[in-house]
Amino acid sequence: MAFASSPHKNGSGMNARSTGRLDNRPGSVNSTAKPVTPPATVTASAPMRPKSASPSSSFNTGTRRGSGGSLKNGSDNGGVPGRVRVAVRLRPRNSEEMVADMDFADCVELQPELKRLKLRKNNWDCETYQFDEILTETASQKRVYEVVAKPVVESVLEGYNGTVMAYGQTGTGKTFTLGKLGEEDTADRGIMVRAMEDILANVTSVDDSVTVSYLQLYMETVQDLLAPEKDNIAIVEDPKTGDVSVPSATHVELQDQRSFVRLLQAGEANRFAANTKLNTESSRSHAILLVNVRKVVKPKVGDRESPNENGGSPQVGKSNIRAPTIRKSKLLIVDLAGSERVDKSGSEGHTLEEAKSINLSLTALGKCINALAENSPHVPIRDSKLTRMLRDSFGGTARTSLIVTIGPSPRHRGETASTIMFGQRAMKVENMVKLKEEFDYKSLCRRLETELDRLVAENERQVKARQDEEEDYETKLKEAREFAAEAESKLTTAMVSIEAERKEYQQKLAEAVQKMERAEKELKTVAQDYQLEKKERNSHAEKLKHQKDLTDAMQKHQKELTDEKQRQQKELAEALQKLEIERAQRERLERDLKEATQRLQEMDESLEQGNEVLELKLLLEKESQLREQLELELQTLKSQPPKLPHGIEAKHNEELLALRRKLEEESKHRERLEEENSRLREQLTILSEEGEESRKTIDKVPSGRSSEGSQSPSVHKPSNHMRDTINGQRATIAKLFEQVGLQKILSLLESEDVDVRVHAVKVVANLAAEEANQEKIVEAGGLGSLLMLLQSSEDETIRRVAAGAVANLAMNETNQELIMAQGGIGLLARTADDAEDPQTLRMVAGAIANLCGNDKLQIKLREEGGIRALLGMVRSRHPDVLAQVARGIANFAKCESRGAAQGYKTGRSLLIDDGALPWIVANANNDASPIRRHIELALCHLAQHEVNAKDLVAGGALWELVRISRECSREDIRNLAHRTLNASSTFQTELNRRQLVC
Repeated sequence: MAFASSPHKNGSGMNARSTGRLDNRPGSVNSTAKPVTPPATVTASAPMRPKSASPSSSFNTGTRRGSGGSLKNGSDNGGVPGRVRVAVRLRPRNSEEMVADMDFADCVELQPELKRLKLRKNNWDCETYQFDEILTETASQKRVYEVVAKPVVESVLEGYNGTVMAYGQTGTGKTFTLGKLGEEDTADRGIMVRAMEDILANVTSVDDSVTVSYLQLYMETVQDLLAPEKDNIAIVEDPKTGDVSVPSATHVELQDQRSFVRLLQAGEANRFAANTKLNTESSRSHAILLVNVRKVVKPKVGDRESPNENGGSPQVGKSNIRAPTIRKSKLLIVDLAGSERVDKSGSEGHTLEEAKSINLSLTALGKCINALAENSPHVPIRDSKLTRMLRDSFGGTARTSLIVTIGPSPRHRGETASTIMFGQRAMKVENMVKLKEEFDYKSLCRRLETELDRLVAENERQVKARQDEEEDYETKLKEAREFAAEAESKLTTAMVSIEAERKEYQQKLAEAVQKMERAEKELKTVAQDYQLEKKERNSHAEKLKHQKDLTDAMQKHQKELTDEKQRQQKELAEALQKLEIERAQRERLERDLKEATQRLQEMDESLEQGNEVLELKLLLEKESQLREQLELELQTLKSQPPKLPHGIEAKHNEELLALRRKLEEESKHRERLEEENSRLREQLTILSEEGEESRKTIDKVPSGRSSEGSQSPSVHKPSNHMRDTINGQRATIAKLFEQVGLQKILSLLESEDVDVRVHAVKVVANLAAEEANQEKIVEAGGLGSLLMLLQSSEDETIRRVAAGAVANLAMNETNQELIMAQGGIGLLARTADDAEDPQTLRMVAGAIANLCGNDKLQIKLREEGGIRALLGMVRSRHPDVLAQVARGIANFAKCESRGAAQGYKTGRSLLIDDGALPWIVANANNDASPIRRHIELALCHLAQHEVNAKDLVAGGALWELVRISRECSREDIRNLAHRTLNASSTFQTELNRRQLVC
């Protein structure tokens, strides 16, 4: 079923004024869907505009209010009514939703055969809505195009304006539906690519033309994606017809599909995008593809022109030549930025301002659609540049198709309901579709004049040619007669001479035959002698060749034996070296075990970890026995001379393979023991710190809270105890902040008493965790006091808590510049060099990682040692520290990639200059998911800049990029790596050289 009606008929389906919502309330007598009211008959004449509605306030004054006209020469076509057609597309669940919503059903239920969907309120109540088309999560890109956009494209080719627009929450697949290029899979091509294929297939390169402009509406400014320097393009409106245009934008005339794909790639590279919690590459602007089609419709020979407006007929002469018709139409494909809620997307800083601008423009669009749906006398089109650009699409002369995209997650039910209601209101909007064509009389006149001149000249040439031909025929006839007489005399003379030559040649032929017979006899004799001599030479050569083959085989076998002997000796040496390393590691584990045992004994019965330590000790003793057995076996093998006959060589190889397997098993076993030992040590550290923190907090709590502390659970329930402790701390801090004041608390940071400074810095750190308090702390001088503590204090607790407070303040862009201006990065770097506590290093790494996400501070951050400090903290090997280091590197690489795309960052990456690439490659496949995810993102961003490609190949990063494009659990990172590999000529050359396929 076609998604939109034909250009001359109002399509079947819902009434243009019906809401599309069905009664499905619980408890009603009939809870089934009500039948849809058939569409009312609409006349071709446009309704009169009310007096209160000015021409400028109408959404399209040229059509909907009846004051416009067609582009056809001298005609005033009132247009054909056509409602906005709306389809709904459901995105399948992504990996995050499969985990988070595993126990919950989808919030929507689709009924594609009835063109309905149900939106669940709860387990027993739902709402039913009717649309023109329902597309399930399994619908292909081709079906989406044929249902939604193809009828509009066909109308554009017939001379009507058309619009295809996608609306929905961020991350629901709008850009995938419209702008997917299909480079990896042809079936994934979006509406833009498929629409241009159909347009180019139906135009001729001689008479027709297709021009394209690619724009984005970013922060209420129209920018040219094909020429980024044009960042504030004016919107021009025709005062007569009300048509909207952007004459200063770049207009590119297309010849083939490849050039269009290259334009889309260039435009997408200049489009603004950001990483949010809902989408790693969230579009931050509305993209508008403007396609202008100029098509010449040539009449058939002998067709008569219909009478013009004066009652005459444009017939010319007897040939009844009809004037050609020019159809000028326009296609708009609009990829709206997704609506989002800040609390869900996590937008902040500049990203938050972008989200506000997006939501304001979408709100303005919704107001205009509501006004049109309700036949309001005033339509606020000038509230936003988006509504001005879409003036002809809603309530105008264009044929419009809207696809709304939704997600299945019940967590976003509110956004899904808002999107559905937007589509319902859009279905009430009616457009007056008009044909845009005019007659090309100038072209017809030029063609007739040219044809007349050609016929006159042709007639003159034919008369002159006929006279010249008659004269030539007479001259040639006379010459032919003379030539025939001369030829007869020459023929007689030639016959006589030929007869004499024939007799001479016969005599010479007989002599040549006799000489040939004698030569054949001599040749036979020479051939027999040559065959005998050849047989003798062949037998002698075969004997020499056989001897040489035997000698080469013996030498080759001897060399293989020698090489095998050397390889076996080398493997024995490596095995001994590995055993030495394993012995040293076993001793280190034993020392760590002793330290853990001592700490467990000091904690008495509070931690109850003795059994695990005993089991660990037994496992280490077993490992020691196995190590000794392997050493004895290796010494026995080393003492035996490496004899390599055929039988013993095979046995020796089997023993080496078994030894290798044992070594690998021992290595894995040792790693498990190390992880278990590290986990025990972390538990001891965390539990001891929690106990100390709880005791100190209870001692400092006012008397009014002492009764609550006495009711806290025992130490055997650490989670409840920590929760009560944190709640008590927050209540105490809030009360202390109200009673004492921020300035008094900050003055305590300079106290001579260490305990007072410790408690004061903890209070400031907790206050800094709240965004509302950060500005107050900075204005009161708290940032300078925290940095002074990092510089002067020698207490590990003070430095750790102060670094955490700085990390909280560094989440704000303004505070980041203040931290850099006051030398904060240098102090953090020195703290990282001096500290050994993993928690202190984690706080410092978190602060530097937040600073790495600021584009303006990258050069200064690197000059003051920020990157060096990050890389230096990997010595801790603590997973939390490594996760923060990886996050900082990912933020830094992302800023560099964005700078390179926008043109102000050139040259090799500063991360590569500071030697971060080896660590990045080594941890790209880390077992810890947070570390691996950040490192994978950092590699993809580094690889997007072509100048880094050679260093990445030399450092072994190409293999990791290939692995990420194949095995990464996150689809967005996997696609980003795949696109990066395909876009880089250096990577493609290296992959082809190594015969790898991405």
